[in-house]
Amino acid sequence: MAGVVDFQDEEQVKSFLENMEVECNYQCYREKDPDGCYRLVDYLEGIQKNFEEAAKVLKFNCEENKHSDSCYKLGAYYVTGKGGLTQDLKAASSCFLMACEKPGKKSVEACHNVGLLAHDGQVNEDGQPDLEKARDYYTRACEGHYASSCFNLSAMFLQGAPGFPKDMGLACKYSMKACDLGHVWACANASRMYRLGDGVDKDEAKLHKEQQKNVQPLTFG
Repeated sequence: MAGVVDFQDEEQVKSFLENMEVECNYQCYREKDPDGCYRLVDYLEGIQKNFEEAAKVLKFNCEENKHSDSCYKLGAYYVTGKGGLTQDLKAASSCFLMACEKPGKKSVEACHNVGLLAHDGQVNEDGQPDLEKARDYYTRACEGHYASSCFNLSAMFLQGAPGFPKDMGLACKYSMKACDLGHVWACANASRMYRLGDGVDKDEAKLHKEQQKNVQPLTFG
């Protein structure tokens, strides 16, 4: 059948991959299709293992086309210095911010990463944590049902900091939401808060419900 590739045939596979590269390049640079550029990145990473060229395409697609998922991946490249890029957390934060502001598959995770970098403080001018910015972007990601952001919010309100007072009610609220999203440590915190009455009235029935719901093994990888 015409058009069907026999993946057991080395020559057919080679021709298929070469055609794929040409098509993705054409879509990206001639048709100006941001999704075509992102497919080209997938090809360069997955087939050619050419991360330096992938980084160039990501940079083009993020800066010129404002492609959300490309900005997210470019940010990840900057975090680790992948693809020959100089490791640059400020550049990474800018990329994550662009991805956060535009709809995309990684938008919510990008908002979380903006919060993480603000919370860490290395990207800030004074090198100190920016708790308000961290809170704002964690909140956006939490509202997008990203469990780690909800958990981080709960920890921030649980611990407090200068200029950022404790709020046990909000700590419990965000622990519960993170727990509902499957975050094991948030479930443990929520159960403890209910047991001690921190931010909530003591409620042994609620405690039992949370404990039973969240008995699950930790997994890695």
